Amino acid sequence: MAILKFRTYYEEDDAVYRDVVIKHSQTFFDLHTAILKAYEFDNKHQATFFRSNDNWQRGKEITLEKYADRDYRVEPLLMGNTTIGSEIRDTNQKFVYVYDFTKNWTFLLELINVTKDESNKITYPATSRTEGIGPQQYGTRSLLGKKFVDIEEKYDLPQKTEGFSEEGEGGETESESENISEESEEENFSEE
Repeated sequence: MAILKFRTYYEEDDAVYRDVVIKHSQTFFDLHTAILKAYEFDNKHQATFFRSNDNWQRGKEITLEKYADRDYRVEPLLMGNTTIGSEIRDTNQKFVYVYDFTKNWTFLLELINVTKDESNKITYPATSRTEGIGPQQYGTRSLLGKKFVDIEEKYDLPQKTEGFSEEGEGGETESESENISEESEEENFSEE
């Protein structure tokens, strides 16, 4: 059984990609869910694949379901019924994957490896490599992620920490402290 490795680039930054390994007999629906999982997206929106050429031009459409609000020139294939192996025409086959037609998340898939060695340790499809910080589906993501909150809380000072109050050392405020030091200077001057 052939194992296909697709490099899935985020269209806006080709330094951000995920390598997804999948069996040639699995469906485009399996590939769809693997891409969403690799980029940590939810599975709540419309999606479609297009078979593509070396210039990333969109060809035959393989859609999650037939959408009433879209015009199709040719009847699309359905992800759940279409195996990946049936749409491979080239040794470096390319696909364009569009998710959430409102936000128009676009990913470029390129077949980078075909092997017959199936690993018993891997449940296919799987992400074999992650490169770069992927886009955040809703909002922005910190470079530190969840760890940043822990660091921030660890170094937050309590309200009444020594050295950070408005009062001087003797319990008096800054202005009272200045008056006392001026008076002591006057006393020192008059004693001379």
